Amino acid sequence: MDYRKTAQDILDKVGGGKNIVSAAHCATRLRLVIADNSKADKTAIENVEGVKGVFEASGQLQIILGTGTVNKVFDEFISIAGITASSKAEAKEAAAQKQNVFMRAIKLLGDIFVPIIPAIVASGFLMGIMNSLDFMINNGFINMDTSSSIYVFANLFSNTAYTFLQILIAFSAAKAFGANPYLGAVIGMIMINPSLQNAYTVATEGVQQTQSVFFGLYDIDMVGYQGHVIPVVIAVWLLSVIEKKLHKIVPEVLDLFVTPLVSVFVTGYLTLSIIGPVFVWAENAILGGIQWMLTLPLGIGSLIMGALYAPTVVTGIHQMYTAIDIGQIAQYGVTYWLPLASAANVAQGAAALAVALKSKDKKIKSLALPSSLSAFMGITEPAIFGVNLRFFKPFIAGCIGGGCGALYASIVHLGAKGTGVTGIFGILLCLEQPVQYLIEMVIAVGVAFTISFLIYRDAKPETAAGGTASGAAAGAAIADHAAEGASSVMEETDENDSVKAVPAEEEIKSPVKGKVIPLAEVTDETFASEMLGTTVAIEPEDGKIVAPCDAEVLNVFDTGHAVCLTTQSGGELLIHVGVDTVKMEGKGFTKKVSDGAKVHAGDVLIEADLDTIRAAGYPATTMVILTNADDFAEVTKAEPGPAAIDQTIMNLKK
Repeated sequence: MDYRKTAQDILDKVGGGKNIVSAAHCATRLRLVIADNSKADKTAIENVEGVKGVFEASGQLQIILGTGTVNKVFDEFISIAGITASSKAEAKEAAAQKQNVFMRAIKLLGDIFVPIIPAIVASGFLMGIMNSLDFMINNGFINMDTSSSIYVFANLFSNTAYTFLQILIAFSAAKAFGANPYLGAVIGMIMINPSLQNAYTVATEGVQQTQSVFFGLYDIDMVGYQGHVIPVVIAVWLLSVIEKKLHKIVPEVLDLFVTPLVSVFVTGYLTLSIIGPVFVWAENAILGGIQWMLTLPLGIGSLIMGALYAPTVVTGIHQMYTAIDIGQIAQYGVTYWLPLASAANVAQGAAALAVALKSKDKKIKSLALPSSLSAFMGITEPAIFGVNLRFFKPFIAGCIGGGCGALYASIVHLGAKGTGVTGIFGILLCLEQPVQYLIEMVIAVGVAFTISFLIYRDAKPETAAGGTASGAAAGAAIADHAAEGASSVMEETDENDSVKAVPAEEEIKSPVKGKVIPLAEVTDETFASEMLGTTVAIEPEDGKIVAPCDAEVLNVFDTGHAVCLTTQSGGELLIHVGVDTVKMEGKGFTKKVSDGAKVHAGDVLIEADLDTIRAAGYPATTMVILTNADDFAEVTKAEPGPAAIDQTIMNLKK
């Protein structure tokens, strides 16, 4: 491969060096931030030699080249373009700045609400369970002692996250805005301070106290902000602006005292007097508009939103939906949005399931089936990106199924008591209407599966000349290729014309103790769809990453999160620790080998601190990828299950 030519072709097709804002790379991808996307021809880039795929994510044009190749192409690329390499952090910042205001706002909402979802899920599940128990107790279905400590404590725990939700939001928002998170938490506390009347009592008791502000200019209601989201976020944004400004102008000797005091006081006063009242009105207007759409006659609005839900996942807009759920729960006692999301998610899973059952391609089946099961659990990215969008028609079928399920949910006024979990387990949030939830699931799954099954067709295999090959001919070709590797040892000539023995069969052991998981559970679509090569995903139990066989270290990445190996049979392996861990800039990783080292099976390659990885918000899932699977006649993978260091997870045959 001519790396310089590949780099030049990519540069030409992205609009030249003047169209590059920043350039960086990770273990497998060239990550470019483009000034003018209209000048980048993604279709043409996909046809460049060595390019395995192209997609846009988080404001970056990501060009998949594979391990080893990406380093060489990147070096040539920055040389030809006349630019300097950017760090991952710089590239991320450049990408964020390039996104339009709307997408930056959506990402910001995701940064604020995604970290607090586990707390919301825990409370939501428990609230659903307690509401169901109350229903069964009150109607005589079960007899339970409601004075027992388990029942009383469970009731106490169930609404705690929602009672103090404004503090959680404020803390998370402060981190997202770059403010002191503890000062942010104080602002959240001010907004639900017990000295203010609880907002939930206003409807029955009326406003009990008002307060004159700005020296008698006008009066405000002394009511807390329980259940509100937008006012908290805006208040913390104001805090961040004031705090950053004060850090610049206040002398260092006084900064510790002056900045927190002034930041909190000014923000708190402006929040209670201006921000709170104005944005409560705005938030209620937004929620009212959404509710109006969802309650249009005959469920038309829900039909539309259910059909459009999956496309919003593709664009990333779905990160704002947690805010809608929280707002609806506060205003209506339930969220009507979560059932809509559940219908859309299981519909995409059903569409992928139809592909798995109808396709005769074993590789498509092996990807589509676990992807569909993942979507039924509420995790749709593998099904959407790995299967449905790839063939497009199943994606449309999933959208139609999601719309039909949402239509039914609207007609029966199906609502959820909490948020954070969709799909099959979402029924735990709808235990007051379990039958309606199940019917919604059946409708969404049935419609999507039927349409996808009817319209999906496997692509016809193409010959090298571009025509189609018959099944018999293709089978014969495969048989001939396999026969070439029938002997136990093959011979290969190296660049010095010396003959060396190459094993025709090789076992790849697990590089880490843990559990082999279905690819559908991997959150990165590039890995989940095996775009880089045959992939085994392992959820690690410890952070010691060892050589899976005797091999040569081709490359250990500076960040320590990935290593490339060449095996004795010629296999090119990428061991990638975690998803998106390149963004950690090496934190939590310790390299134990260097480029060019000869290693034996069991030798330690990398030590990873799994707690640090997970605390940073990244999955620790470790991928073992055979990037040159086409060089082998047969590659088999281990089924999901426990994996020990000495256990075979992949078998290669020449």
